[in-house]
Amino acid sequence: MNEAKSPIQDAFSQTYFHGTKADLRIGDFIETGFNSNFIDRKLKHIYLSATLNAAIWGAELALGEGRERIYLVEATGPLEDDPNVTDKKFPGNPTMSYRSENPFKVIGEVTVWQRHSSEQVEAMKDGLKKLKQQGILIIEE
Repeated sequence: MNEAKSPIQDAFSQTYFHGTKADLRIGDFIETGFNSNFIDRKLKHIYLSATLNAAIWGAELALGEGRERIYLVEATGPLEDDPNVTDKKFPGNPTMSYRSENPFKVIGEVTVWQRHSSEQVEAMKDGLKKLKQQGILIIEE
């Protein structure tokens, strides 16, 4: 069961991350209506993670040009478990990946982080390409 989580309200609550290639500023909002980081279509949800590693993957795998970026974000509405990874790929949601139809407010940027190796990134991209060719790269909306 996907249980909604309340948005964070104080500085000592859970930190959330969003990995992307979008060039954003503190105070900007990440909203639905733009193409996904991973597939060339607009989604009705936006995604974040409570783990830096999952956000790094998001930035490294994001489509498009530009520098990979990791933003600290604040949810402005309820969150739900990301059904694309929770209990499908990673039982119990160890990536702490969530989604929302509500915007995320950019409250900071992580400027120092460790990339995955080129080999790991290429292997992940190859895996995603194979899933797409097989018609099973589906984002559950």
